[in-house]
Parts: sequence; structure tokens; C-alpha cells
Amino acid sequence: MSISALFIFTDGIEELEAIAPLDILRRSGITCTSASQSNQLSVTGRNQISLIADCLLDEALKNDYDLIVIPGGPGVRTLRKDLRVIQLIKKQAASGKTVAAICAAPTLLNDAGLLDNRSYTAHGTVADELPEIITSAAVVVDRNIITSRGAGTAVEFGLKLAELLTNEKTAKEVSDSIHFQPS
Repeated sequence: MSISALFIFTDGIEELEAIAPLDILRRSGITCTSASQSNQLSVTGRNQISLIADCLLDEALKNDYDLIVIPGGPGVRTLRKDLRVIQLIKKQAASGKTVAAICAAPTLLNDAGLLDNRSYTAHGTVADELPEIITSAAVVVDRNIITSRGAGTAVEFGLKLAELLTNEKTAKEVSDSIHFQPS
């Protein structure tokens, strides 16, 4: 049985936070689908880099995934207004499956009511809204909720997701193959 992950893309996405984990998970043998929350496959990231999603979100919602990944960036504001995304997050967590968010995206987890009595991190710009951010960790794992700080932690985030979905050996092999050296 194949392990699967869904990445949600939208205009304003932080490109590195989407592409680094997506690349790492694919290198780890995980079937990854990127879905555009907008009405077209092409999205433009916060740094004006165009990304082409595999499908539109409505199509992706027809399937179940072992992992949902929500990259951050200014596009998070758009995702927070989309009830499909909030419902997807709630459904995923309620089923005991993993939800991962990086940068400002943990605000979506908060909107879905998933951060109460949980450890998490996020980008410092959302600290007013998420005052319990753990600032000493690049990635925080609390049961089926995985969070990370921002673009600078995207590789470590991706490797942790790979480890959790596969195993430590696979994550180490990918880490070695890309010459990642944790600080």
C-alpha cells in the first residue's frame, strides 16, 4: 500500500516551504499530490515563482491521504477563508491521520481547533495569534500534528515528515543524498 501526501497550494504560498518538503517526500517514495486551492492549476508564490499543481483542490478532496501539508506565506490568509480547507484539516485530524503546517499555516490548525493542549511552533509573525509557539525548535511533533517555523526550516520539516511516514533509515538516506547538515 502506497503512502500518500497532499500539499495545498494557493497564490502567495511560500515556495520553499512547499517545494522542499514535497521534493523530500517524493525522494522518500511517498506519493505526493499538489492541489491548487484556486480555480486554476498555476499559482504564483510570494516571491513571484510560478508553481503548477497536479490538480485542483475539489478533485483532490475525493481521495484520502496519510498526510496533509500546508505551506505558509501570505497565501495562508486565503486558505483561512476557505471552508473546504478547514473541513479537510478537521477530518484528517479526527481520523488520526497526520496534518503538517509550516510558517503561518499553523493558524489554520488553530482555526480548526487542533492546537488546544498541543505543543507547536510557527513563524514569529503569528505569535500574537499563537502565543504558545515553541521558539527553540525548528520542527515540533505532537501526536498527529507536525509544525515548523518557516522557510529556513523547510528541509528539516520535510525530513521529519519523511521519517514519520516511512522510517528513520529512509529519511537519513534522503538527508545524506542532499547533503543536509543540521545545525
